[in-house]
Amino acid sequence: MNVNPAERLPGPVMLDVAGLRMTSEEKEILRHPLVGGVILFSRNFESPEQLAALTAEIHAQRSPELVIAVDQEGGRVQRFRNGFTRLPAMRRFGELWQEHPGRAVQAARETGFLLAAELRACGVDLSFTPVLDLDYGVSKVIGDRAFHRDPRIAAPLAEALAEGLAEAGMGCVGKHFPGHGYVCADSHVEVPTDERDFESIWTEDLQPYRARIGERLSGVMPAHVTYRAVDPSPAGFSRFWLQDVLRGRLGFKGVIFSDDLTMEGATVAGDIVARASAAHEAGCDMVLVCNRPDLAVQLLDGWHPTVDPMSRRRITQLREPAHHAAPIDLKTDMRYLAACETVGQLLPPSA
Repeated sequence: MNVNPAERLPGPVMLDVAGLRMTSEEKEILRHPLVGGVILFSRNFESPEQLAALTAEIHAQRSPELVIAVDQEGGRVQRFRNGFTRLPAMRRFGELWQEHPGRAVQAARETGFLLAAELRACGVDLSFTPVLDLDYGVSKVIGDRAFHRDPRIAAPLAEALAEGLAEAGMGCVGKHFPGHGYVCADSHVEVPTDERDFESIWTEDLQPYRARIGERLSGVMPAHVTYRAVDPSPAGFSRFWLQDVLRGRLGFKGVIFSDDLTMEGATVAGDIVARASAAHEAGCDMVLVCNRPDLAVQLLDGWHPTVDPMSRRRITQLREPAHHAAPIDLKTDMRYLAACETVGQLLPPSA
């Protein structure tokens, strides 16, 4: 029996598109059997109405529909702004915790609900949040994206954010496993190395993954960081970190996403096909190739992985109805309007 190319389970590659609308070439690429998702950036956004049209167009290319994701964390990492609520950086909740833990938890939950409600209303399936890294005060790239230095504070705040996301019909992706906050180097442009031993990482950075938030995660994104005293490969290319620790000791059953394979921290694995192969063999269900359409085409043409059906199933579950409630009417939903008021009070007057 012939199978319509548009009707196949999602593949292990998440890539991007160039602009506000799709080209015919991009539509053809999204029908490639290796493709399973699309990540959007600020360049793909003009207004909520335009975004909704773009996501509908992407979803129309395949059945089951491709997963559409974005980095919509808050603070300096918020891809969609005009027409969306300005979200605070996660450090704001840690600061609020010092004054009133209960208010901090409730504010994080309302922020998660608002974040997901606005994205879902525009057809976006998933945000790569929360950041579970700890704020050691040294990282060039994490900084105020982290909730707190203390994992006993970061974990319940991240759990509250995840609860809010779930209430609006969205899963959550914890990042950057096992922890990016201790190293100064930015893995986008450098190759970071963390010299700590396993026990130090287990008792500090991995504590949020061991807490209840770990049970709520739909996905996990490993760091392009090498923990040299533990394994010679960066975490995203390491069977020890992804299989022995994340799947084994922590019992994680969701989707493992690689971080962007075009980042400098990923180049240690070789060319784009070698990087995807290394990530996939280590245990990543889905590999990301962003901002380099030439490398995306090179990967689709040259990579021939054997994909575990369970891996495809995990990706498909990100969009199943049980985890994906219908979008709400933002103009009339009282919970959403109350969340907007709560979040507005967290921002400085100039925001």
